[in-house]
Amino acid sequence: MKIQLWSYNYDPEPTGIGPVSTTLACALHARGHEIDVIAAHPHYPAPEWGRRVLPYRERRDSIDVLRLPLWVGRGTGFQRYRQELTFMAALSAALPTMRRADISIVASPSFPALLPAMIAHRAKNTPWVLWLHDILPDGATATGLIREGSVALRGARRLEREAYARTTLVVALSEAFRENLLMKNVPDRKIRVIYDPATRAPTKGRVPCTAESLRHSSPWRLLSMGNIGFSQGLAPLVEAFEARDRAGSGDVRLLITGVGVAASEVASKIRDDRVQMLGMLTDDALEHELQDATLALVSQHHSGTEFNIPSKIMNFMAYGLPIVAAVNPASEVAKIVKESNGGWVVDSSDPASFPEKLAELRAKPEEVALRGAAALRYAHEHFTVPAFAERFEDVLHDVLASGSRAR
Repeated sequence: MKIQLWSYNYDPEPTGIGPVSTTLACALHARGHEIDVIAAHPHYPAPEWGRRVLPYRERRDSIDVLRLPLWVGRGTGFQRYRQELTFMAALSAALPTMRRADISIVASPSFPALLPAMIAHRAKNTPWVLWLHDILPDGATATGLIREGSVALRGARRLEREAYARTTLVVALSEAFRENLLMKNVPDRKIRVIYDPATRAPTKGRVPCTAESLRHSSPWRLLSMGNIGFSQGLAPLVEAFEARDRAGSGDVRLLITGVGVAASEVASKIRDDRVQMLGMLTDDALEHELQDATLALVSQHHSGTEFNIPSKIMNFMAYGLPIVAAVNPASEVAKIVKESNGGWVVDSSDPASFPEKLAELRAKPEEVALRGAAALRYAHEHFTVPAFAERFEDVLHDVLASGSRAR
């Protein structure tokens, strides 16, 4: 197949959607398909790659990538709108230059970019699959980026409805996403659930923690990685962790990698060296932290709406790291952790339960070792790249076989 992947984020971005989109493109290319990628100039989670004002093409891992400029900024709501809208404008301007494909995969976010995607695929009568990473109208209201009842929200809801109606199929990241879509009257026949894969694995193998090694290890290293945004809800967790004295927290050190708009708020809660913010790490430095970690932290702001599934959970499990998930107990993340027996769930609406759980685990090295092994088994069963690529390939074949076209 000739496949076009529209993805706002792509290699060399180290976290978020970029590694997942890159993994999909490379895996489909390895299966014999011709892949053409349309992406923004790399910018996430921080603008570390300079600035480009004109489109350009590059070749990465034998894959052609069209890069489009955008006005980078995420510090305020206005800057986020401006960044998204400039990408939408660049994408619209580039439409006449894009190559024809048998089928397209359109990743969201970017959310406004769905408008030129709909226009382009309708004009070319080409089928397209909406790959839904975030349910952005819901996420924007949950984090306060868009106010309920605002003109912006009404416009976003309309664009969301149109995208669901016009796409040939929606690939959702979880069953929670499926339920959200069904509540919005998206037909079940148009929805497929495919979990993201682990996008990295230990470069030299990782020796699993044993009860004996944990018993003699001090301090334990709890690792958080990825974007530090408002949806992660890290600040109250750090504050609760710092509120317990060193003995009460069970001799655990919290290491936070990455950058993001909430990083300064998180930093303001740090009181001593038990919490360290390491910033954006090189791949080798991040590998070192993953190799040395004892536990992993996955956090999500507690709200009634689940609008994303952090891909870090798949990577942590691939390293055999047992997960402390500070999330909504009814969330998909909680479901994965419980089903895998690869960690523990604490309610993120009760931040004090987070350090309490750490103190409890410090006294249970046998249980920690067993859950790390369970996490690794679950990753091998559910989050491998070949299985992910095969599921996606099956979806694309099904769409083309059905003869469905863009609306």
